Amino acid sequence: MDTATPAVTVALHDGTAVVAESGQVDARRHGELLLPTVDRVLAEAGVKLDAVTGLVVGVGPGPYTGLRVGLATAAAFGSALSVPVHGLCTLDGLAYAAGLAGLTGPFAVATDARRKEVYWARYEDARTRTAGPAVDRPADIAERLAGLPVVGAGAVLYPEAFPDARTPEHVSAGALAALAAERLAAGAELLAPLPLYLRRPDAQVPKNYKVVTPK
Repeated sequence: MDTATPAVTVALHDGTAVVAESGQVDARRHGELLLPTVDRVLAEAGVKLDAVTGLVVGVGPGPYTGLRVGLATAAAFGSALSVPVHGLCTLDGLAYAAGLAGLTGPFAVATDARRKEVYWARYEDARTRTAGPAVDRPADIAERLAGLPVVGAGAVLYPEAFPDARTPEHVSAGALAALAAERLAAGAELLAPLPLYLRRPDAQVPKNYKVVTPK
């Protein structure tokens, strides 16, 4: 599952192929959409939740609120089922999906980081990240990524900086699961399921707020 971008996406993988997948793009309803999407995927596959033997969750980078929905849900499922929970960089999943769609490297991936910035990374091919992840203003990295195709919603949002925008625009849990299965089968160690924020959250405790205590 992944909620690090506006896409709420869930897939079930049997170690060889994606069995079922579902998702919806809605930046404001991650918490509302995730569990029904899990239920829909399990129903389509004809299995119960207790059949799951492991979980993979996108760790971002992504905005604080959306990202934590997927991470908290994965942690809860992992604890309830006593199964391992693995993290995977969301940008890696998007790069892998681009490779499945036929894109060859080198290329870059960029997602919307809000505040007129993008989360981005550079790839030699669909499996090999060579720079990032990082967060920057598009104009500040345009020269660095000049001449490269750029995958993702960040490229679509800022065509003046990334004129060669490529699909997919949003991450797919199916691609995330397939990449994780491939790496696990090769004996690779995945990331801990911890959030990759890259910057402080928008929500801050107000300074000099008035404290009201009973006398």
